[in-house]
Amino acid sequence: MSSVTVTRMKMIAAGRDFICWLLDTRCKMLDFFQDQGSSIQYPRAPVKTIQQLSYLSAKTKVRESKIHGRGLFAIADIAKDEVVAVKGGHIVDRKTLREKITPRLGPVEIQIDDDLFIAPVTSEERELSMLYSNHSCNANLGIRGEITFVAMRDIHAGEELTHDWAVTDDDDYSVQCRCGAPNCRKTITGKDWQRRELQKRYEGYFSAYLARKVAMLDMGSKL
Repeated sequence: MSSVTVTRMKMIAAGRDFICWLLDTRCKMLDFFQDQGSSIQYPRAPVKTIQQLSYLSAKTKVRESKIHGRGLFAIADIAKDEVVAVKGGHIVDRKTLREKITPRLGPVEIQIDDDLFIAPVTSEERELSMLYSNHSCNANLGIRGEITFVAMRDIHAGEELTHDWAVTDDDDYSVQCRCGAPNCRKTITGKDWQRRELQKRYEGYFSAYLARKVAMLDMGSKL
């Protein structure tokens, strides 16, 4: 065995002994303070904290929206393709969503497959998972992957951050739109992703789930 190898082994052993000593000393100090009735508290277990389920860029802020309720706004310039938000929550199926979540929490989900959604499951989680990106027929946010919202163009500070439900939804709903955009469709449906003009406008910014469906639709039309 070379002298270099022996030296390294000694260093590893010394480091291991130091860590063991440090841990043993800490435990003895904790026991001492507790035995002495010290007012200093040293928790032995991690403290449970509530974390945000979704990510919002530091360049955004939630404010009152002219479109609907509260909205997400840029407070600094955002570059094209920059990540703005990431949706968090639990993976649930359509039956669970419709029967147990939507009646209590309202529309809080992002669709990731035919029968799968990302959504909060409690009222506490609802606030922690909200993105506050309202629908607009003149949206400035698109999707990368399944749950990541990115800027489709350069966005200036002060602009409301919106996405078109056509890039995320495949459902049977039909609702009146009040986004106020010059190109407002007036009525939006859960099948708008099938519209050719929207497929062209949002190319590269559909959720991965809908991008696959658009590709399959294109293949079918060429047969």
